[in-house]
This record gives sequence, C-alpha cells and structure tokens, in this order.
Amino acid sequence: RYISTFRPSVKREVEKNKARWKTMGPAKVAVPSPKNFLQKHSKEPKLPARKKEQDSKKLPALSVPRRTDHPVMGIQSKKNFINTNAVAAITGLPKKPQPIYVDRRQGDKYLLETSGLVPKYIKKKDYGVTPKYVTQRNEEMKRAQKEYEAGILEHLKKRAMKQLSDEERRSLLQGLKKNWEEVYREFQGLSVEIDTIPKKIYKEKLESQMKQLEHDIEVIEKHKVIYIANE
Repeated sequence: RYISTFRPSVKREVEKNKARWKTMGPAKVAVPSPKNFLQKHSKEPKLPARKKEQDSKKLPALSVPRRTDHPVMGIQSKKNFINTNAVAAITGLPKKPQPIYVDRRQGDKYLLETSGLVPKYIKKKDYGVTPKYVTQRNEEMKRAQKEYEAGILEHLKKRAMKQLSDEERRSLLQGLKKNWEEVYREFQGLSVEIDTIPKKIYKEKLESQMKQLEHDIEVIEKHKVIYIANE
C-alpha cells in the first residue's frame, strides 16, 4: 500500500507540539490572592466629601426692599393720572386684532405671521431677479460654447472642410427622400410569396437601402450645420 514520504516528519511535528497547550490558555497563570475578595458597596460611585459652609458667605442681593429701607420723602407730582389715563383711552387708536389661523373647527389658534402662510418673500428687493450665480453660470456656458465652436471651425479649416449651405442641404434632403420613395415603390412591387433565393436576396437588398436612406434623412434633419470634405 501507499505510504507518504512525509509521514515521519509529520509524526515528529505532532509529538513536538503535543503537550505545549494542554490547557485552555497559558500553562502557568498567577493565582489570585484570597485577600482580594469583592467587598460590599465597593463598586458603588463615591461622592466627593461635603464642604462645610462658611459663616462669612455673603447672601445674594435681593430685588425687594429691606425692612430697614425708607422711601424717599418730599417728592410730589401734580399730575392727575386718572384724567390722563381716561384721555389716553378715549383718544387712542383701537388695538388691531392679530391675524390668526385655526387648523380645524375646534383646534387651537396660531399666529398667522409666524406660520409661513404670509407671502413676505414677494416684498424683498431682489424678488424676481435672477441670482448672480445663475447669470455667471450662463455667461460661462456661452463663453465655453463660443470657444468650442471656434475650435471646431479651426479644426475644419485645417482639414479643408466646407459647410453646406441651406439650399444644398435642402436639395440633398429632397434627393434622399426621392430615392427612398423609388426604393419603397420597388419594394411594394415585390411578389407576395418569396419562394426563391434571388427574390429573398433582392428583398433584403431593398430593405437595407431603405434603412440606410432613413438613417441619412434623420441625420440631415437633426443637424442644421453640415460639413463635408473638399475633394
């Protein structure tokens, strides 16, 4: 039978490390002292020692007059407060009620001004004005678009490209549509039953021509500016 050549070395390693960790953990562990036992209330938080109140501590200043204080004497006023208050109540403007709102029939009342329902924002000086960052962003976009167009024109000049005029683009588009109608007329003239290989090849050819013409028409209609290479 088969016997591995590594068998002696494996047995040697096993015997070597067999008795090193017989227990769960180190072989020698310090035994705790019996004097260090858990005592009663030893884990409770200890409050700091209470300080003795000093007799010379000053009392806080009182807002009421003391018993020993006497009012200032000799000051008199000839003002008739009753008549003054009556005249002020008669001639004064009536107090306007504060606008409130109630969320339901028997609900609580809340101030309307602090509810956010009053359109105070329309009274701002900058209401309806385009923010500065939006204006700056639009100017940057326009500048980037001009730089891009200038780069394209420079690149096209280097490659000797010319731009098609509107009349040439219109005539090209009409020619493509006319060719598509002719191919479509030929496609409509095919027989209903395609039973031979030449008929099938001719049908696939017409379909590919129609797809290519439709793609060209869509590209020309989508792009207003078209460049072609000079021959």
